[in-house]
Amino acid sequence: MPPQIEIVKPGFGKLLKPNSRLRRIASGMAFAEGTVWWGRKRCLIWSDIPKNRLMQWSQAGGARVFRTPSGNSNGNTVDLAGNLLSCETSGRCVTMTTPRGDVRTLVDRYRGLRFSSPNDIVVKSDGSVWFTDPDYGILHPHPDLGHGKPREVAGNYVYRYEPETGRLDVVADDFQKPNGLAFSPDEKLLYVGDSGRTHDAKKGNHHVRAMAVAPGGRKLRGGKVFAVVEPHVPDGMRVDAAGNLFVTAGDGVQVHDRTGELIGKIRTPEVAANCAFGGRGHSTLFIAATSSVWAIDLNTSGAALT
Repeated sequence: MPPQIEIVKPGFGKLLKPNSRLRRIASGMAFAEGTVWWGRKRCLIWSDIPKNRLMQWSQAGGARVFRTPSGNSNGNTVDLAGNLLSCETSGRCVTMTTPRGDVRTLVDRYRGLRFSSPNDIVVKSDGSVWFTDPDYGILHPHPDLGHGKPREVAGNYVYRYEPETGRLDVVADDFQKPNGLAFSPDEKLLYVGDSGRTHDAKKGNHHVRAMAVAPGGRKLRGGKVFAVVEPHVPDGMRVDAAGNLFVTAGDGVQVHDRTGELIGKIRTPEVAANCAFGGRGHSTLFIAATSSVWAIDLNTSGAALT
């Protein structure tokens, strides 16, 4: 196996192809984040947060700037209608970009109060939009990393938003720093990464929790620790069609099976912040790792909405 592949359990080997190797598709970023495959445009989108821009890559066109400024966008996803949804750090909102390039604010307040700094975002098959809002933008006053404006919302929450009705609910309020999100393939679980350090011995440090989606789909229940992630913190996450969780962290992408057991790693030269399945058959994993974006072809594919 190439040196960047670490097989911890035999099951990880089944997710690899004989030619599974990292290849760099873009470089020159200040801090790459928020990877998502935009099927309507057949391209990868990601954020370069400090440079206040959204980037795109396609097999035919290579890497180029998609939009700047971007509100120091962080996490990105695509909704059921094929629109790009972006979490803006300095904008303190979630924006929607149509395939034609029209941009509008989707949501920016909870009960009249501005968000702190929306971070990561996913869309469920019913069209609802789920996103995290830690306080990193408030804690970083430098305009390249945050906005430094006063907190308005009381806590660091996970939200569920209904675009059709405008209903916005807090679905989890007990995270220190809610970060990456991913639904299980059957959408019965929402995985939420907590990148804040906790002193709860039962929850461990820098962990991912598995939250049960309650009947009706508007609430979360439980929240047991699914996996403890070291080094650094769990950041962006994706789930493959078999239910394996791919978590970006300090040493690359850590892969956990359905039980939470670590089965393997895809090591990156720099700290990884996000990943996304895309390309033909959604079997290429794209990884945002600090100054570069990498791709690796796998013997698995992303779950339906990844």
